[in-house]
Amino acid sequence: MNILILSGSPRKGGNTDLLVDAFVKGASPKHHVEVISVHDYKINPCIGCNSCFAREDHACCQKDDMQIVYEKMTKAEMLVIASPVYFYGLSAQLKTVIDRFHNPIRDTFHIHKMALLLVGAASLPELFDSILTQYELCLKFFKLQDMGRVLVRGAKDKGDVKSGDSLKQAFELGQSI
Repeated sequence: MNILILSGSPRKGGNTDLLVDAFVKGASPKHHVEVISVHDYKINPCIGCNSCFAREDHACCQKDDMQIVYEKMTKAEMLVIASPVYFYGLSAQLKTVIDRFHNPIRDTFHIHKMALLLVGAASLPELFDSILTQYELCLKFFKLQDMGRVLVRGAKDKGDVKSGDSLKQAFELGQSI
């Protein structure tokens, strides 16, 4: 299976990257896994013009790196969303990419499965609630199978996910796919 991970952390080598690496180690023996670190790409926010709906090829009017992401999405069978949680939401970089899926090109994707890796500094029980609501709505709307979630609270500083069993959970999730 082709697994594409959209990693939304702007911090290289941070907690999100460590979770992603653990997931990749678990999944890569059986699957082709590719990671897109969205902060490495120049992607503009959706401007809501809907011109992509009028174009025969559904091309976005914006000429940026999102074309690369669209191409990779057409080959993926599973999508993993990985993000630090800033102010109870996904990172702005990742949200920008997700908003650009407001394009009919998404109907050409062959993604049937999805998983979620989240890391937040706070320890509140409700920390991930708003993201989980969006995630579950996407699963339902696109009829995707939820393959699992790793939700890490209390990880503020770089490397905090190394304590506890978060990396093991991410590895095991990758392995279970």
